[in-house]
Amino acid sequence: MDANLKRSVILEHYQNPKNRGLVDDKDYIKINMNNESCIDEINIMIKIEDNIIKDIRFDGDACAMCISSSSIMIETLLNKTLEEAKNILNNFLKMIDEQEYDETVLESAIVYDDTYKQPNRKKCVLLPWWGIEKILKGLENVR
Repeated sequence: MDANLKRSVILEHYQNPKNRGLVDDKDYIKINMNNESCIDEINIMIKIEDNIIKDIRFDGDACAMCISSSSIMIETLLNKTLEEAKNILNNFLKMIDEQEYDETVLESAIVYDDTYKQPNRKKCVLLPWWGIEKILKGLENVR
């Protein structure tokens, strides 16, 4: 993907993030994530029905990379089954860690494919994805 297009996608999701704002609903699982090395602190809420991600919301104080990554993650995971979401998550983490991955499942999240070039930005981009990973692993432990 062209570098200018990547920048415009990231900027659009930073300026107009998807599903920013939390809700008061007991049907959501909520997690707080923070990055010890910077300002990023976000709350993530996810609603799962019949093994399908019906909604994800977030809010908090974070940099442009973290906010845009949260928004793109939400857009990518909404209406996916838990298995599809785990596959997307695993491939995203592999991409950020410079391992072999399947780019066809990442949709817009592919804009972060060169994040490895800026190691100080990795945690910013990964923070929301780590939050979803913790929630999904917690669900596995319940079952």
